[in-house]
Amino acid sequence: MKRTFADLHLRPNSTDPAQMAKLARKASELGYKMVATPLPPTASAEEIRKLKAICSEVGLDFVSRADIRPRNQNDLLTLLRKLRRRFEVLCVLCETKEIARQAAKDHRVDLLCFPSLDYRKRFFDRAEAELASGGAAAFEVDIKPILVLEGPTRVRFMSTLRREVSVALEFRVPIIVSSGAIETLLLRKPRETALLASLFGLTGSEALDAVSTNPTDLVQRNREKLRPDFVAPGIRLIKKGEDC
Repeated sequence: MKRTFADLHLRPNSTDPAQMAKLARKASELGYKMVATPLPPTASAEEIRKLKAICSEVGLDFVSRADIRPRNQNDLLTLLRKLRRRFEVLCVLCETKEIARQAAKDHRVDLLCFPSLDYRKRFFDRAEAELASGGAAAFEVDIKPILVLEGPTRVRFMSTLRREVSVALEFRVPIIVSSGAIETLLLRKPRETALLASLFGLTGSEALDAVSTNPTDLVQRNREKLRPDFVAPGIRLIKKGEDC
């Protein structure tokens, strides 16, 4: 079966439509069919519609995404209540162990992201993975650091990624590999991205799933939940009224 490839982490300047158009065009040329870019939590429906139109022109399905950087657990819960129905994908930037643990067990969180390159500030360990395995969150990995880092810093980062990916696989936490690209030079073809993912421990099929099945399944599941007639997985409201 033909795969639908997705990159859920393009990172253009959200106020520069021309940059988004450039990245979208390149992503389409490389073979992607679905893309997402982090938007400000205050992004309006009109702003999202414009980005969808830009991507649609080059044959891409645009996914609205918000990256949350909470200060504490209460802040995280407030943001999730506020944003869950407004965006198709919610990612939590886990910069403290407290936030990482809370995000992992909350079913409203789609992606767990650990932005620090310092292994001492990355908290995806066995306890984190066990919590995530009972929730709905996937572990997102960007390939950008692999492309731009050099020397010992790159070696340490790759070692950290291999350990984290091994833990995610052990606890069956879905892995999503994205580009994290801020410019077209950092974009790679989907199968090249999958090949890079094999460097940190994914098999060929697992790496391909991480750039196709895993992200597209996540988006489709969330779009189903955001439908006005959604009641529960597999259950839809057909008709509402006194005569039902």
